Amino acid sequence: MSLRDKAELLRSLHVPGRPLVLANVWDAGSAVVAARAGAPALATTSAGLAWSLGAADGDRVDRDTALAAVARIAAVVDVPLSADVENGFGADAAGVADTVRAVLDAGAVGINLEDSIWHGDPGTPPLRPVAESAERVAAARAAAEERGVPLYLNARTDVYLRLREEPAAMLAQAVERAAAYLAAGASGVFVPGVTDRETVAALTAAIDGPVNILAGPGAPTVAELASAGVARISLGSDVAVAAYALMDRATRELLTAGTYGAVEGGLDYSELNRAFVRS
Repeated sequence: MSLRDKAELLRSLHVPGRPLVLANVWDAGSAVVAARAGAPALATTSAGLAWSLGAADGDRVDRDTALAAVARIAAVVDVPLSADVENGFGADAAGVADTVRAVLDAGAVGINLEDSIWHGDPGTPPLRPVAESAERVAAARAAAEERGVPLYLNARTDVYLRLREEPAAMLAQAVERAAAYLAAGASGVFVPGVTDRETVAALTAAIDGPVNILAGPGAPTVAELASAGVARISLGSDVAVAAYALMDRATRELLTAGTYGAVEGGLDYSELNRAFVRS
């Protein structure tokens, strides 16, 4: 399947009321397992990917290193892949465009592009100005169009993660940013940090494009979020967190109790190993 075909397939999977669900992956092994379990598409988690490289999340892995990991994932799966590129690995819009070209070269056909600023000077606002963020979205779209690939550009706004304002103000800011990003060429909008059904329904009603929600323990079910009009539901870093929690529990149990209960219930070794055999 060509990159264009994969990008078109990825776009078609974003249906309000019948959402694409993603247990985000972080390396080639987790990608193979997710695809084997039936995932129609995959998306990376920047946190899980960074941790797998021994680094912290939050724009601390450079573009070449991150996209080399994305390329390793794309090489072992046949389903469409979206890459979490955090802030776009670029100081300006031109840098974001370079990142998109590198993403396509790596074999991915979608990106998450966020509007947070994680390492600014003291006093720097937590979110980029709307116009600047929209310019970066537009540059990403233009770079993909140059290659003839309808990249699924999931524009992430971190209003609910980074701001502390009244609910009405938060909703208004998220909707304003979503509209600007969609006008600049985003395919959909990712609004992490909110899961209550009333607010989610308000977001999907006010945003004229597919809405992605970050879910996890305690969040409404897929069916409930679907009924609120969500088009994509992702687990973000939660699966990677759970995997590392298992390593922590198994190690502590082994060192203290000298027992092995934490590793019960694993996949069958032979069956799992066969999943990694490439023809």
